[in-house]
Amino acid sequence: MAGSRALSFKIIAECSTTKARASHMSLPHQVVDTPVFMPVGTQGTLKGLVPEQLEEIGCQIILGNTYHLGNRPGPDLLEKANGLHSFMNWNRALLTDSGGFQMVSLLKLAQITEEGVKFQSPHDGTEMLLTPERSIEIQNSIGADIIMQLDDVVHSTTTGPRVEEAMYRSIRWLDRCLEAHKRSHDQNLFPIVQGGLNPELRKICAIEMTKRDVPGFAIGGLSGGEEKSHFWRMVTLSTDHLPRDKPIYLMGVGFAVDLVVCVALGCDMFDCVFPTRTARFGSALVPTGQLHLKNKEFSCDFGPIDDTCPCSTCKTFTRAYMHTIVTVQSTSCSLLTIHNVTYQLRLMRSIQESIIANRFPQFIQKFMETMYADRQYPQWAVEALQSVNVTLCLR
Repeated sequence: MAGSRALSFKIIAECSTTKARASHMSLPHQVVDTPVFMPVGTQGTLKGLVPEQLEEIGCQIILGNTYHLGNRPGPDLLEKANGLHSFMNWNRALLTDSGGFQMVSLLKLAQITEEGVKFQSPHDGTEMLLTPERSIEIQNSIGADIIMQLDDVVHSTTTGPRVEEAMYRSIRWLDRCLEAHKRSHDQNLFPIVQGGLNPELRKICAIEMTKRDVPGFAIGGLSGGEEKSHFWRMVTLSTDHLPRDKPIYLMGVGFAVDLVVCVALGCDMFDCVFPTRTARFGSALVPTGQLHLKNKEFSCDFGPIDDTCPCSTCKTFTRAYMHTIVTVQSTSCSLLTIHNVTYQLRLMRSIQESIIANRFPQFIQKFMETMYADRQYPQWAVEALQSVNVTLCLR
């Protein structure tokens, strides 16, 4: 068990074949069962849902976005409200990112210097600066159970000296974040391992960051369009060089196949906007992949989205009804988001249970057979699973 005043991580089962493990991660507001998927509530809410609905489907932790929360409602108001938990009436765990990714990906004229990230305000065009210290100050005001360091973000397909520069800067910024962190008694600061697709840089970064006294680690800079054959190798290399007694958070990953494979590679925590974003486009997540409910084939289908799903949408509405309202009525977004998040949470609970029963390899085989009825598995997934001693049956 790894512990600090604000986090304890108790591994309750380890897969005897892969690097997967199940654990209880105790945070100030919630004991979180891992492996866990964290829905993204950008500004303190999942689009179309209220906190009570998330509790009803068993969600234990959600993610908030520091950049957006820092702009609106802002740290001053959040402090007056005694933090985001109180402000949004969410009594379970929260994780906030640092805001660095949005600085670079969403804003024009962002410029990274050793001091921080300079950018133009999207509101009035004035020049602003996000430093490691300011990122932590905002996150301390938000009050999430887990907060992230500000890192120097580069696109996952970037090559050359910029990747090395960003990796070493992220290490230096981690030290500044740790120095600025004022709430280590009730907030956990995670470093973010960077290094692009360069194995040596990733290894250096992981080894260097493990020298710091931190309660957990994140793997960043992936899932940004790089080839999957590179993606999984960087994931497993990172988990190989991070402590096994602390939680490992793989950032920005949420496709079902990716979740199953990356649990096998040793990751414990995941987040992605995918299940909520795809709901807004009328797509439902099911064990065989996705149902695009806008398609005419569902216009007279009076079955539920998924007859094995316990969510309120599947209990109440038919595919034909959803076909009628998807992308037309705002209600459909809420109904599909409930279903899609339920799907993700059920998937992770099934993974946990299979690890505890020491049947995770069998779970992987059944999951992949259901997802790919023709047995045409993605080559990257086949190779990644083989690296942890799981060989998929191809017949």
